[in-house]
Amino acid sequence: MREIDSQKITDAVEQLCIKACTILPDDIYCALRDAKENEHNATAKQVLDYILQNADTARQKDMPICQDTGMAIVYVRLGQDVHVSGGNLNEAINKGVANGYTKGRLRASIVYDPIERVNTKDNTPAVIHYEIVDGETLEITLAQIG
Repeated sequence: MREIDSQKITDAVEQLCIKACTILPDDIYCALRDAKENEHNATAKQVLDYILQNADTARQKDMPICQDTGMAIVYVRLGQDVHVSGGNLNEAINKGVANGYTKGRLRASIVYDPIERVNTKDNTPAVIHYEIVDGETLEITLAQIG
């Protein structure tokens, strides 16, 4: 049985939120750069250049790539032989999202109640999908869907 402290999960999710909103993955950056180099339309080429400049600025200044930082969608692959200690897994994930959106200066756009439309101010609750798997692993993938 593997034991994982809930605070480690919170910290990891916090970093995932910030990284997902501030750093464009290298493969996507390269694909955009290649598209710009191969583009023949001047307007399209300029738009691709703006996107690349924006990604560079976001990385250099540690700020969001886009002002709409989206809703946190969390995919959890939880080994059946894993025990989360020190707290609840859902709470640890949502605390990580709240910390990431607050510390990362990310736009909070989630409302808790769709009728009353009151903003949670920290983009929680996250949408969490679970898959229980064999073993002692915990894998968390985060996507910001805008």
